[in-house]
Amino acid sequence: MATPAAEQLAHRLRTLRDQSKLTQGELAAIFSADGRQVGAAAISSWERVNNPAPVPESRLEPYARLPALRDGRLTGPDELAPEQRQAYDTLLRELTALSEEARGGSPAADAARAPTARSWFFSDGGPVTIITPDAPSDAKGPYGDESNPNYTALYESLDLDALIELHGHVRAENGLSFPVHFKPAASVESDDLSGHLVLIGGIAWNPVTRRLLRELDYLPVRQMAVPEVSTGEIFAVGHGAAERRFLPVFSQGNGAPAGELEEDVGLLARVPNPFNSSKTLTLCNGIHSRGVLGAVRTLTDARIREANEAYLAARFPRGRYGLLVRVRVFHGEALSPDLQNQDNILYAWPEGPTTETRRGAA
Repeated sequence: MATPAAEQLAHRLRTLRDQSKLTQGELAAIFSADGRQVGAAAISSWERVNNPAPVPESRLEPYARLPALRDGRLTGPDELAPEQRQAYDTLLRELTALSEEARGGSPAADAARAPTARSWFFSDGGPVTIITPDAPSDAKGPYGDESNPNYTALYESLDLDALIELHGHVRAENGLSFPVHFKPAASVESDDLSGHLVLIGGIAWNPVTRRLLRELDYLPVRQMAVPEVSTGEIFAVGHGAAERRFLPVFSQGNGAPAGELEEDVGLLARVPNPFNSSKTLTLCNGIHSRGVLGAVRTLTDARIREANEAYLAARFPRGRYGLLVRVRVFHGEALSPDLQNQDNILYAWPEGPTTETRRGAA
């Protein structure tokens, strides 16, 4: 339950934004101009009177400059006129006092002092294209047939749960007018490859993933089919005697596709787009669909994404990273990986693995 000070701070922040006639998305873009990205979802969580999220200390100061907003830009403290500076100092003291009282020495204090990062907020305005795996003809069903009066285009794709989760999150982070599109791999054209790219799914049914993994030959992880796992393509690092394979876990044997799937492996990587280095390429991949969804939910699940973003910001300050993560499955549902639990990180690069967990590797 939120303290009165936390509720008062949330209301104060909302009032400051409203007085500046800004939407949450517009304010997020203004705050991100300093190079430390913040999304509209974060703004919303800070302004939520019912159980607001702790505001990072680094974000309170820009709020104090909102009354002096000029042409959509925050005026620097040194640029403020004397009367503006006095109002700024007073407001900053008020917000800081409320923040300190709201935290009150709780465990949320440390999290509040950390910068807020948002992997799915794009300050350059996009566009973003999400590329999904092509559904084979025997998986489309009757509604995937264009001659059917009830034809549904989404049946052209696989990993729809991952697509819906991610598409909605990217729209929420960047605003409804933000250009975000999704396409099955078979429909991708050259122009689709020049913006921010997100590849969903593995090499079996996403030929764009196959092509891009060849382009990214510097990545230490490769995906391949092996006889002992007939239901998906596994991940491996190294070669020869040094090769390590990362396998799923079934209830009747590690890697054997028998019984219930208990653990999958997901790949989450963010690198420059090889077709346009000013944009990003994000891989959300897995051995099975649960691994794909787990990779996506690492940075979309509201219950865990803040901590995972903090881990990535601290571990990979350049914003380029790659992780093989353990995706636990419970009653058929993929659980979002907690990156603060090192047992969930099977392999990491480019700076090198933080933990080389042996369980699940062959």
